Amino acid sequence: MKLSQLICTALLCGFSCSSIAAEREIDRVAVIVDNSVVLESDITDIVERVKRNAASQGQTLPSDAALRTQASERLIMTNLQLQMAQRMGLQISDAQLDDTIRNIAQSENLSLDAFRQQVIAEEGNYERFRERLREEMITGEVVRANVQRRVYISPQEVDSLLKLMEEQGASNEQYNLGHILISIPSQATSDDINDAKERADKVMELLRSGSDFKRIAIASSSGSNALEGGDLGWMNINEMPTLFSEAIRGRKKTDIVGPLRSGAGFHILTIFDIRGENVAEINEVKSRHILIKPSIILSEDRARSMLTEFAAKLRAGEADFAELAKQHSEDPGSKLNGGDLGWSEPDIFVPAFRDTLNRLQVNEISEPFRTEHGWHIAQVLEKRTVDATADKKRQQVYRMIFNRRYNEESANFLRELRADAHIEVRSEG
Repeated sequence: MKLSQLICTALLCGFSCSSIAAEREIDRVAVIVDNSVVLESDITDIVERVKRNAASQGQTLPSDAALRTQASERLIMTNLQLQMAQRMGLQISDAQLDDTIRNIAQSENLSLDAFRQQVIAEEGNYERFRERLREEMITGEVVRANVQRRVYISPQEVDSLLKLMEEQGASNEQYNLGHILISIPSQATSDDINDAKERADKVMELLRSGSDFKRIAIASSSGSNALEGGDLGWMNINEMPTLFSEAIRGRKKTDIVGPLRSGAGFHILTIFDIRGENVAEINEVKSRHILIKPSIILSEDRARSMLTEFAAKLRAGEADFAELAKQHSEDPGSKLNGGDLGWSEPDIFVPAFRDTLNRLQVNEISEPFRTEHGWHIAQVLEKRTVDATADKKRQQVYRMIFNRRYNEESANFLRELRADAHIEVRSEG
């Protein structure tokens, strides 16, 4: 459907509704985003959700106008990523979505029905939650697909950081950072930069005078985590952007740092919390799996039912796992080894596979589960805890560098996506 038709449909819907209940507010197009639109009801939904969450946590919020601005920006970025996903042919099937929800419920020790009731109690609409989760999965895949190929880490980089950490006796402390970004345009003039610097200085004044960091972040930040109060989550200092790590080193909890200048604008940081991380021991599993990939010929349901049949035969002792894998698995890396994946940390696998391995007992056969690669059944053969050898330390250092570079490139990718888009915010009149 063309954009003009989308807008026309929304308006026609409004006219027909007004004849039934003139006093009821008509849904309208709030923002045009390239070939799609953001509706007023979508913005209202996010604002109300943020208010509910803040009320449950006893947190104060900025004005409704500030919340609306942040909600609009969040929806604009989601919309742009969904349009890119459509061009890339990226989709999340109902089966993948159901499996993700099942994993979330199990991680919270809830049955599917109990989890559904919890979502309804907290959010009011389970189907809306499902579709929002689907969108989050799709946008996550868009970022991964476009950013991973930008990240290259040489062995020399790993060696250098490993040596530096050993020389400095680097600790395993993690920091829960808060972040406020006062952005500047991609082709900023000196006036744009000066204006942003003034706004950043005013934010610093408010924070130093005791204003709540999360409230100011929601009101003022252009960062992707603004609606979460600027919360960046837990990171080792070597996983942060270099600009952040150099500024945070040696700082204490609740310190305010900034403004720090980068190509994106001016950054203001705080340390919400600090914790130690014990990485002396690593949990590994020896596992194997069978992968069936749905296709034009093989439907999702048929792929899943094949694996259900395999699992039943294996549990009954009527089949051999290795033989089934050699005959049927579509994972070229493990097929010839009977599906054997060897010893590894579960965290190296995609989330659905990782979560399944973590749940399984030794020798237990999983139910079929979906990842972006297809349908699997898996079995954990052994579990062990090992010391963090030099090789494991290299892997950890590699992950730190990767996470830092990935976060930096993700921000660059989203900024480029936003800069290249046609955005038209329609007046409320």
